[in-house]
Amino acid sequence: MTADALFRILNLVALLAWVPLVFVPRRRWATTVVPIVVPALLAVVYAALLVVVLPGSDGGFSSLAGVRALFANPHGLLAGWTHYLAFDLFIGGWEVRDARERGIPHLLIVPALVLTFLVGPVGLLLYLAIARFAPLRSANV
Repeated sequence: MTADALFRILNLVALLAWVPLVFVPRRRWATTVVPIVVPALLAVVYAALLVVVLPGSDGGFSSLAGVRALFANPHGLLAGWTHYLAFDLFIGGWEVRDARERGIPHLLIVPALVLTFLVGPVGLLLYLAIARFAPLRSANV
């Protein structure tokens, strides 16, 4: 399978996994199963890509030039992208679960979820600010 074809498939899988986090967060499977199982599956793909890319690469993780060399290979670049997809989704699941435990209204964290999906650390930063400053209410509401 080409790197481009796998890229499209992985993006679709990740996008489909984000939908329940945003739209049906009260479903237990949406916040426990999906953001754990899908990142685990993405991690398997990531590991497989590393097995394919690392042995034949001049690149590595000890310098920016080494990382650039890894990403010069389309499958190496895809491995990096898969890393982002997995971790961002995992963090999105944590944000939803943490917000529920804190009693933060879901609509308040939706912008953080969108940003976590698009630009991971910025979304996490927004969520942490919301969690710090949002008025808390009973988690059972």
